[in-house]
Amino acid sequence: MPVRPEEVLDRIRSLGFSGPDAELLADHFLDAERRGKTGHGLARVEWLATLPDLDPAARPELVSAAPGFEHWDGRGTLGYLTLAAICAHLVADPPWPAKVVTAAHCFPTGMLGYWVRWLAEAGLAALLTATSPPRLAHPGGGAALVGTIPLAIGIPSSGGDPIVADVSMAKATYGAVLAGEAAPEELVPFGADQAHKSFALALGLQLLVQAAAGADGYGAFLVALAPEFDPVPDLRARAAGLRLPGDS
Repeated sequence: MPVRPEEVLDRIRSLGFSGPDAELLADHFLDAERRGKTGHGLARVEWLATLPDLDPAARPELVSAAPGFEHWDGRGTLGYLTLAAICAHLVADPPWPAKVVTAAHCFPTGMLGYWVRWLAEAGLAALLTATSPPRLAHPGGGAALVGTIPLAIGIPSSGGDPIVADVSMAKATYGAVLAGEAAPEELVPFGADQAHKSFALALGLQLLVQAAAGADGYGAFLVALAPEFDPVPDLRARAAGLRLPGDS
């Protein structure tokens, strides 16, 4: 039976998560449902139980830091909770002017727009990408080489709602397959006869994460900065009421 919204928190607690961790995960899944990203919503609750070596007691660690840089390790923590710790740390001590954050052993990371929105609502512009199991083959054929590799960008606004762009490099996400909304055959680079472009971007982003966080397991790469300018109000005025990325 599908998990109902009112059951989410209790089902997550039944997996061993408690307190703020359970509430954070529940909020993430419910927010995905509200935004129509159901592949990252309620379908993920039961999926969590299938993850090998699930350890609700694990905690991420800030392994190293230098001016403008941090490296974290999930240490067996769900990627959701590793990114939550990173975002909370950035909000508590905002970078000036910018900071690059890498995270090793950071999976699954969920709806990346959730994390950059968190930062954007705190006044930080952010770019985030993360790796995942290989599911996309080269447009010319062969075995799967890269993950669906999402890219999310959040831009704060003095006018209120930030702009949040969150796009996967695949025609359909693995989450959509889990939710029964897409067939496995749709796990291909998007763009039809231009699919080589999305494949190239997926490959480049994957290698960027691996170069920064390692290829052992999956990781994330985040850039957060204190914006010097505020381009969103003017953009919204020119869009004349059109729905923009990330709008409810």
